[in-house]
Amino acid sequence: MSTAAKPSGSSGRPSGGSSSGIPKLRASQLKVGDVREAVLFENLTRTQIVMYAGASGDFNPIHHDETFATKAAGYPSVFAHGMLTMGMTGRLLTDWLGDGVLREYGVRFVKQVWPGDSLTAKGTVTAIGDDGTVEIEVVTTNQNGEPVVAGSARAVLPR
Repeated sequence: MSTAAKPSGSSGRPSGGSSSGIPKLRASQLKVGDVREAVLFENLTRTQIVMYAGASGDFNPIHHDETFATKAAGYPSVFAHGMLTMGMTGRLLTDWLGDGVLREYGVRFVKQVWPGDSLTAKGTVTAIGDDGTVEIEVVTTNQNGEPVVAGSARAVLPR
């Protein structure tokens, strides 16, 4: 499964290098190949999963009811919402680039995230346009180095 998000009210088109957000850096401060990495979770807990369910309104029992997840659905345990992992991966981007500068962000859910998993996100700059557009590849891996989400983002930063 994959998903993509555009900021509310955004056409998804580059804004000519101007940013309506609060950038933390300029495009000229980046170069292709730059990497940013962040630990998202160390030992993800069931409580954190349930807290996300409450915040998102997604109370599918597969994410919080052990009996349902194991007996009815056949999984080894409950597992985290994909959007929880996507959101935390997105935080890597906003912590790095700033708020309101993302124009596109999409990921593919590659592997389930289980209670006890530790997740690390990594963003790699793949292209920088003359207009301040920055393309970034993102991947979040678990403690075994296995990708759990992979995708890309496009931001517009001041030049």
